Amino acid sequence: MSSDAWLRPLMGTTTRGEPAARAFMIALWHVARVLDADPGWHAWWQHSGVPTCELGIVAEGSLDHLRPTADIRQVDGKVRANFTCALPELDTDLPAELVELATAELTAMFGVIRVAMRMPELPPTPPLPEIPANARDLEVTTKSLPSLPRELEQQGYLTLSEIQEFFG
Repeated sequence: MSSDAWLRPLMGTTTRGEPAARAFMIALWHVARVLDADPGWHAWWQHSGVPTCELGIVAEGSLDHLRPTADIRQVDGKVRANFTCALPELDTDLPAELVELATAELTAMFGVIRVAMRMPELPPTPPLPEIPANARDLEVTTKSLPSLPRELEQQGYLTLSEIQEFFG
C-alpha cells in the first residue's frame, strides 16, 4: 500500500480455515485496492474532508451473520468504518470468481458511508484487473465469536462494541 493511499482496508473473519473465506477476503482487498488507486474514487473521497478511510471488513459465517453491523466514526484524523458482511455460499477458493460479489459488498459499504457523511453519489466502479499473485499473502485477522447466553444466540451478529474492537 502506498503512503498516499486514502483507503486502508483491514480484513477479518470470524471463521477459521475455510478456503472460501480467505478467497473472499482476497477479493474484497483487491477491489478496495483498485478503488484506492482510481482517480474518480479519490476525488469522491476528498469530499469527506478527511484524508484517510480505515475500512475494517469482517466476514462472518452464515449462522453468525443474521444482521449486518456497521460502525462509522472519525478518530485521530481519519474515518474508521467497520462493517460485517456475510461470506458467500460458494464452494471455491478462486478469488476471481468472488470479485463481483466483493464489488457489490464494498460499494454497499461506501453507500452507507456516503449517507452517514453526507457525501455526493458514488463514482462508477473502475475496471478491475486480475487479482495479483501476491494477494494470497494478505494478512487477515481471525477471531472467534464470544459465547453467548442461550437466549441471545438468535441474535447472531457482532455487537457494535465487538466490531469497534475487532482490529484492536
